[in-house]
Amino acid sequence: MTSSLAASTDRIEREIQLKATRSRVWQALSNAEEFGIWFGAALKGQKFVVGQRVQGQITIRGFEHVLFDALVVELKPEQLFSYCWHPYAIDPAIDYSTEETTLVTMELSDIAGGTLLKVIESGFDKLPAVRRDEAFRMNSGGWEGQLRNIARHVDSA
Repeated sequence: MTSSLAASTDRIEREIQLKATRSRVWQALSNAEEFGIWFGAALKGQKFVVGQRVQGQITIRGFEHVLFDALVVELKPEQLFSYCWHPYAIDPAIDYSTEETTLVTMELSDIAGGTLLKVIESGFDKLPAVRRDEAFRMNSGGWEGQLRNIARHVDSA
């Protein structure tokens, strides 16, 4: 079950209650190859390391031309994983490298019967005005789907 926690133009907040242990959810978040499986990115052979980039083609139908490109910001075992990226950077004709990035933070906490995963993506107000609204709207819906993906992934294990 996902929910929106706050209305804002700068940040998206979503959370989901998972029927898996915190350590299981952490493994699905912090292991780059496993992250790629549920997220839809080809990250085989890669690792999430603070200060390093991880890149791989998106494997979701219709978005295979998109490169998942994230800079790992923080890894606090079984607590928090964060990275920066260019949100909804799907047009191959645009050089997104000159734009600001958003920060995606995934926080874990224990709840009865499992783990609460909270996802916050912030920094949309820094994006160019011509694409800010669309990036926010598409990522807002995208996080709904990604939370369903991780739930299926960890709850089935």
